[in-house]
Amino acid sequence: MAVSPSIPPALTFSPKTSTDPSLFLSQTSDLFSRGRNLDLISLRSSLFGSGLKTLNRIGAPVLKSGHNRSKICANSAQVMEQSSRKVNTKVSTIVDVDLGNRSYPIYIGSGLLEEHDLLQRHVHGKKVLVVTNTTIAPLYLDKVINALTSGNSKVSVESVILPDGEKYKDMGTLMKVFDKAIESRLDRRCTFVALGGGVIGDMCGFAAAAFLRGVNFIQIPTTLMAQVDSSVGGKTGINHPLGKNMIGAFFQPQCVLIDTDTLNTLPDRELASGIAEVVKYGLIRDAEFFEWQEKNMQALLARDPSVLAYAIKRSCENKAEVVSLDEKESGLRATLNLGHTFGHAIETGFGYGQWLHGEAVAAGTVMAVDMSYRLGWIDDSIVKRALNILQEAKLPTAPPEMMTVEKFKASMAVDKKVADGLLRLILLKGPLGNCVFTGDYDRKALDETLHAFCKS
Repeated sequence: MAVSPSIPPALTFSPKTSTDPSLFLSQTSDLFSRGRNLDLISLRSSLFGSGLKTLNRIGAPVLKSGHNRSKICANSAQVMEQSSRKVNTKVSTIVDVDLGNRSYPIYIGSGLLEEHDLLQRHVHGKKVLVVTNTTIAPLYLDKVINALTSGNSKVSVESVILPDGEKYKDMGTLMKVFDKAIESRLDRRCTFVALGGGVIGDMCGFAAAAFLRGVNFIQIPTTLMAQVDSSVGGKTGINHPLGKNMIGAFFQPQCVLIDTDTLNTLPDRELASGIAEVVKYGLIRDAEFFEWQEKNMQALLARDPSVLAYAIKRSCENKAEVVSLDEKESGLRATLNLGHTFGHAIETGFGYGQWLHGEAVAAGTVMAVDMSYRLGWIDDSIVKRALNILQEAKLPTAPPEMMTVEKFKASMAVDKKVADGLLRLILLKGPLGNCVFTGDYDRKALDETLHAFCKS
């Protein structure tokens, strides 16, 4: 098929990464090389030194206490400066998101909400606003307030408790955060803290970006979905009746604190929803991680602590690396949205909150994989493996029956990846772990996929 001059260049992303947990403490180094022309942007990574399989990040320990720290595209000065910071012994892993002077750490470990210094070191000013919801507040709000104030009488904490659910991720609910902030006379030195899942993280982050034109904020994700994806990278926003996440801003946190113990109270359905995003990383850029998931899915569903911790770590490494290379989603970062164009259409057309985000993404991923196969870009083994792993995770693999071809097309027409009227999609191409972000595809394949999954 000839490429029209109006079609933007495709972005191909195919790093080969290692997911062997034994490499957590191994000395590795990496090099990114970029080639750009009018037709293609490609990214490849290669490993020097030990002859191990390619990694996309540095996994060498820099802390004498034994913590594992993953440095994403850091220079040596940053490593030296950050490794000198005092880090609590309960932090098992630190993944650094490298964004220059806006870089920040992702702390991962068990019992981190009990480590007061960890939160307090990232609080600016004397006033804090904790944004949470009716489900999370009874479980963790007091613990977070105690962590923020213990041994620190200078800090005062306010909280706002929002209703729980995707359907409340709107302007009306967002105003409750602004109301509380203004009533509490918070100033530009205040810190917002997002305590909850992806909805709370997105809304609190957006409120922090807009209040007084930007105040500091901290992410404390309590769902697997938020821990492996939405809390990392600074995407914030709310939904509009006509489209998901259509109103928002890129705004990075001071830190992300992931206490894996919060997953103990997570319902099974929410856990499975988060696994959909974990699977995504394997399909688009990390084939060995996908293979690891195939072997460990039952342990993930059973909440094996070490398996969950590894899945979170690996996912954060993948997300942090992409964000460090393309913060504002000009191309590469869009690849993280595999299945999301179809999935967002399901959420919008079916009604926000009817399906969890990960459930919609899972069905959308199957549709994207199906379309990739119809285009002849992948073989049927990838189709079968993607379907099998999502089914094993007890996730939907087809949209709800009420979704029609026209509903899909109406929602996809206002997707954020539309440019100059052209819908660009993230599709798989080549061996497992490779994908493209492109508008150069046969529209017949898209129609065939929609009709295959919809009754009308």
